[in-house]
Amino acid sequence: MSAPTGNAARFAAVPISGGGTPADEWLRRQDTFPSLPLDQCPGLVVVAPHPDDETLGFGAAACGVAAHGVDVLTIIASDGGAAWPGLSVSEQARLEESRRSESHTAATILGLPMPVFLGLPDGNLAEHESRLADILTDILAGRPAGTWCAATWRGDGHPDHEAVGRAAAVATSRTGAVLLEYPIWMWHWARPGDEAVPWQNAVRMATDQVAVQRKRHAVAAFRSQLESDAAGREPILPPYVLERLDRVGEVVFR
Repeated sequence: MSAPTGNAARFAAVPISGGGTPADEWLRRQDTFPSLPLDQCPGLVVVAPHPDDETLGFGAAACGVAAHGVDVLTIIASDGGAAWPGLSVSEQARLEESRRSESHTAATILGLPMPVFLGLPDGNLAEHESRLADILTDILAGRPAGTWCAATWRGDGHPDHEAVGRAAAVATSRTGAVLLEYPIWMWHWARPGDEAVPWQNAVRMATDQVAVQRKRHAVAAFRSQLESDAAGREPILPPYVLERLDRVGEVVFR
């Protein structure tokens, strides 16, 4: 799949507070996507920009893959300390600690090994894209042939999401791993049939209800993103964002 053009401007033009594209619009399109069976996975590396993306975008699939006895490794590029602008150094450190702990809890709920945190700067992953590509190359080179590498989509709109997707694309091209790009914010700013989205490459992950229910419990662990903070800042992930992601399920571009 060729690299998409970044969609940061598209994302910025649709404020999260405005609600974005309703889930009902997406559900009318869902039955057109072929299914990707999880038992075809020889190994899985999940790459996320921030703590929570790994669960929001690919949590049920990772849970299902692990349930088949397949080795799963989760790499989280940043510690997520810049979720809100203007945090003090101590506030950012506390948020980073909370977000790492939340990802640990989510992994336990999903039956996954603890994630590996790279500690790259939240909000500036594009500046470390080459380094991330090298790290992922080394990781994937030591995994079984045909390992799936699930990373945020290169056209997702959030600059960190797109940077991780580009780095994963480079690493998979070097190693022969299979790139699966999961969108998160695309469901917010795009619409069915949007020409910026590679619908011809979309497949639905064949998750079961046990994995889906575990994912719901795992998502609830990310309280720092689901609730207002001590200073009264609005949640990063309002309820309607979570409802939409839950209803559309896990789709990737292959």
